[in-house]
Formats: sequence, structure tokens, C-alpha cells
Amino acid sequence: MANIGELFSIRKEISPRLRLALGCLSWAIVVLVWIGLTHWEILPPFSLPKPLGVIRAFGKLWTEYDLLGNVVESWWRIAQAFFWCAVIAIPLGILMASFRWLFELINPIAAPMRAMPLTAFLPAFIALFGMDETMKIAFLWFGMFFYLLAVVVEEANRVDNALLETAYTLGAERRHALWLMFRASFPAIFSSFRILYDIGWTYVILAEMVNARKGVGYMVEAARKVLDFERVYAGIIAIGIAAFLFRFLLTFLERRLFPWRQAASAFSGGGAAVPSAHAHLKAAKHGA
Repeated sequence: MANIGELFSIRKEISPRLRLALGCLSWAIVVLVWIGLTHWEILPPFSLPKPLGVIRAFGKLWTEYDLLGNVVESWWRIAQAFFWCAVIAIPLGILMASFRWLFELINPIAAPMRAMPLTAFLPAFIALFGMDETMKIAFLWFGMFFYLLAVVVEEANRVDNALLETAYTLGAERRHALWLMFRASFPAIFSSFRILYDIGWTYVILAEMVNARKGVGYMVEAARKVLDFERVYAGIIAIGIAAFLFRFLLTFLERRLFPWRQAASAFSGGGAAVPSAHAHLKAAKHGA
């Protein structure tokens, strides 16, 4: 166990065992505070149900309300929007990083869009696409596209010019150079997919509150309409677990596809600055 002095050393790495213990401790504190608030009725039971009731409601979601089917439906909506987002944003971002005139043409529109609250666009999407699946996919696509575009442009700009000059020296043409930029930047772009998927889970709840018959957002909204807040909180927990599992899957894929990135991170000591586009993605996830 690390001593107190080591714990307060700046940028001092901690052991995996201590990391696990701290994670368990943080969640234990949250649960204890929740139990205390409900046991002494500091908050009305209507607004914060007891943990035991939420656990029972979680079981009902699984057996009576098709929890797994709703999670899969939400995931499929995010996956469709994510696919079209990647198909358009990645090549467009590579081209914007390659040709300055294209960047100056598109960025004046793309940059403000990242700062605008997505909820303000929901009525417009309903008017344009109706209230069926097309609206939900388009809404999710719009919510993720401009953030991914910013990451692609930034990571493509990080590709060393020496790499391109070497390629040209060896006889590469423009299309080869573009392909080289894509291959060099894609591992870093892929690492942003985890945060982008978190954004998708954030927005899918809002999309599924409009004329949906399936999905986790619909499941939570249906419980709210009948004032079953035990089921509401159980649904929120289910959403968190589902998002965490999909994030874990993307992390696993990144480690298998690009193992050298983990080695580079360990070599740098984890002290590298967070790229601004990735920071913007994290801010978007939390609604900043």
C-alpha cells in the first residue's frame, strides 16, 4: 500500500490494486449517501426512492419490460448514426486538414455548431423528418458529426510533414498522401470513438422520448409518466451499465488493434496534454 507521501506526489502512478480500491470506495460513498438520504427522509421518497426498491424495479425491467431488447434498440440507433457520422466526417476531416481552402470554407459553419445546444434543434428535426426512425437517426448523427469532424481535422494535422515528404520522395501521388494521412491519424481518431459513443448514449435518451415504442429513453419516459420513479432510477442505472459495457468493448478493440499506443502512453508516463478536440468531446458529453 502506498504511503501518504506517495499519494500526494504529483503525477505519481498508483498500483492497480489501489486504483480498484479507490473506485470501489467512491461508489460505496455514493450508495451510503443515497441510503442515508432515503433512510432519514431528507429528500421526499417521490424524488429519491430507496435503493432496495430500485433494485426490485431493476428486476422488473428485465423480466417484464424487455430491458435487453430496449438496450439493443438504443444501441442500434446509435450505431446507425455513428456509422454515417464516421463515413462522412473521417474523409471530410482528412480533406480539410489537407487543403486549407476547404478548411476555411467548412470550419466557419462547423465550429459554431459544436457550441450550440443540440436540444434546440429537436423541433427542427421533427419538422424536417417527422417523428419516426429517420428523425432519431438524423438527430443523433447531427449530435456526433461536428465533434468527430474536429477530432479528425486535429489528428490529421498532427501527421508529421516529414512523413509526407518522404512519401513524395518515393514517388507517391496525392491520393497516396491522403491515404497515408488517414492511416497515420486513424489510431488516434479511433480512440475518440469511446467519448463519441458516450455522446450518442446521452442524446439517444432525448431522441427516444419523441414518439418511440422501444429503447431505453422510451423505457424511462414511460416510467416517469406513471410516476414510477423506482423504475426511472433503475432505467438510469441500466443506461449507465449499457454505456459502460460498450465503452469497454471499444477500449478492448483499441488495445487489440493498436497495441503500440498503449506502449507509447506508458513510455510517456501518462503526462501528455489532452488534445483540445478530445477535451471538447468530453465537454459535449457532459453538456458543457
